[in-house]
Amino acid sequence: MDLSKIVSISGKSGLYLVKSQAVGRLIVESVIDGKCTPAFAHDRMSSLEEISIFSTDEDRPLKDVFKMIHEKMGDKVDFDYKKATPEQLREKFAFVMPDYDEEAVYPSDMKKVFAWYQMLMDKNLLDFTEEEAQPDAQAETSTEKE
Repeated sequence: MDLSKIVSISGKSGLYLVKSQAVGRLIVESVIDGKCTPAFAHDRMSSLEEISIFSTDEDRPLKDVFKMIHEKMGDKVDFDYKKATPEQLREKFAFVMPDYDEEAVYPSDMKKVFAWYQMLMDKNLLDFTEEEAQPDAQAETSTEKE
C-alpha cells in the first residue's frame, strides 16, 4: 500500500491524489469528486505516508493504523464516525489501536483517520494484499546482496 501519492491539504477538506508536478505547484485530484486543481508550494500538504499516530511506545505509521482498522472492521467502518460522541470515538479507536496515546490523540484526529480510511476504501485506493507478499520479496533481495 503506497500512501506517498495521497495528500491532505490544510484548509481543504478530503484527500487528494498527486497527478503531476510543475514548477512551484502540484496538480492534485480530489478523491471525493475527481476534480483536478493546482496545489501551490505555500499550501501546507502532508503525504499520508508521512503521517503517524502517537502510541504509548512508538509513533505508528498511518498505513499500520489502516491495517489495524481493516483487520478489526473489514472494508467498512462499523459505526457512524460523523455523529459519534468523543467517548464513542475513543472507544472505537481503542478497539482498533489499543496502545494509542490517550493524551496526544484527539477525537478530531480519530474522526479524520476513520473518515480517510472509509474514503480510501470506497475508492479502492487501499490494497492490503500486497503487504502480505512484500516480506518474501524483501527476503529475496537480501539474499541476493549477500
